[in-house]
Amino acid sequence: MSRRDPPAGALAAVTVILLVTAGCSGGGGGSAAPHGDSAPVQPTSESSPRPPTESTTQASPPPTTEPSPPPTQDADPPERAVTVTVVGDMMLGRAVADVAHAAGDPSAPLRPMAGRLARADITVGNLESTLSTSGPPRQGDDSFAASPAVLRGLRAAGFDVLGLANNHTGDYGRPALVETVRRVRTAGIAPLGAGRDRSAAWRPVVVSRAGTRVGFVAFNAIGETYRPKAFSPGAASLRMAPRTGPLRPAELRRLQARVRALAARTDAVVVLPHWGDQYTHQPMPDQRRVGRALLDAGATVVVGGHPHWVQDVQRHRGGFVVHSLGNFVFDMDFMTETQQGIVLDLTFRGGALTRTRVTPYVIGTDFAPRPVTGAAAREIRADIDGLGLLPR
Repeated sequence: MSRRDPPAGALAAVTVILLVTAGCSGGGGGSAAPHGDSAPVQPTSESSPRPPTESTTQASPPPTTEPSPPPTQDADPPERAVTVTVVGDMMLGRAVADVAHAAGDPSAPLRPMAGRLARADITVGNLESTLSTSGPPRQGDDSFAASPAVLRGLRAAGFDVLGLANNHTGDYGRPALVETVRRVRTAGIAPLGAGRDRSAAWRPVVVSRAGTRVGFVAFNAIGETYRPKAFSPGAASLRMAPRTGPLRPAELRRLQARVRALAARTDAVVVLPHWGDQYTHQPMPDQRRVGRALLDAGATVVVGGHPHWVQDVQRHRGGFVVHSLGNFVFDMDFMTETQQGIVLDLTFRGGALTRTRVTPYVIGTDFAPRPVTGAAAREIRADIDGLGLLPR
C-alpha cells in the first residue's frame, strides 16, 4: 500500500546452526535432505556480536585459616538463561531506502536499536522486502525490495534468523525470491519460511545456545507470495481468514504435525505467522483458533506479524500467542498506530519460558524505531489486551 495514501477506514536471527530436521511436506510426511537453499549456515567473518561464553575457569581462592566444606558431588550446575528477541515487520525498501541512501547508510534505520538487539542470544525478525529485483514488480507501488547492502546492518544488529514467510517475499517473482533466500544465507543469517521448493520453504530452523535448542517455523496466511510446490519456489503458506480462507482443517493438521515434530527434537518452539487483518488491535477468530492449535501441538510461543498495529496477547495451556508486534521499520507514516510497536524478549531456562520483557518504541521521521518511556510507552501498552498474561 502507498505510505501516503491511507486505506479507506483506516484513520481514526557462538554460530547459528541451521539444523536439517524431518519435516512434513505439503501433503504429508517426509525427510528433507540438504540441497539447494537448504544448506546449513556457515560461520562468517561478520559474526553477530554476542556476550562471551561464560568461562568455566575460576581464580584460585585466597588461603583461609579454616578448611572449606567439601563440594556437593551430585549437584547439577545451574542452567544458563537464553534470551530470544523478536521484532516485527521490517520493510527496508521504498521510502525507507530513500532516507537511508540520503544518510549514506543502507542500514541507517536499524542503527538506533542495533546494540540492544545484538545483546540477545538469538535475534529474530520478519523481513518484508525482497533483496532482488530480478523480475518485474508484481504489486505495483506496494512491491517491496531493499538493497542487499542492508544485510551488513542486519548482521550488525545481531539477527540470527529472518522470517521470509510473508506476502512480499514474492514481489519480484520466483527467481528474486530464491535469490533473496540465497543472499540471506550467504550473509550468515538463517532464512526461514521460504525456499526453492515446498520442502525448503517449510524446513524449520534450529538455533542452539548454551545447550538450549530453540526451533523456529514460519508461515504466510496473507497470500500474494507464491505457495511453494514440490519443484517450485514460494513461501510456506496456510489458508485462513481474512485473505486466503476459509481455514482448511487438513492444512492446519499438517502444520500441527510440523510443530509437533520440531518440538520433539528441541527445547522450545517459536512460531512466526504472517496473518490477520490490517489496522486493528483485535485478532481475528481464525488467529485465535490457529494460535491455540499451535500451542496444543507443542509451540511455546507464537509471535505474529502483518497487521501493522500491535495486537492482543492470548494464553492457552501455559503457552502464549502475541498476535502482532506491529511494524519495526516501515514507511507507513500516515497514522500513529503504524508507527508504534514492541520488541519482545523471551527468556528460556531449560526450555521453559520463564520471563518476558516488552519494550515499546516509536518509529521516527527517519523510519528508525526508538524506545519510549512514560506516557508514550503506556499508550502503546494500553492497546495490547492480555499483556499482563506474559510471564515477567
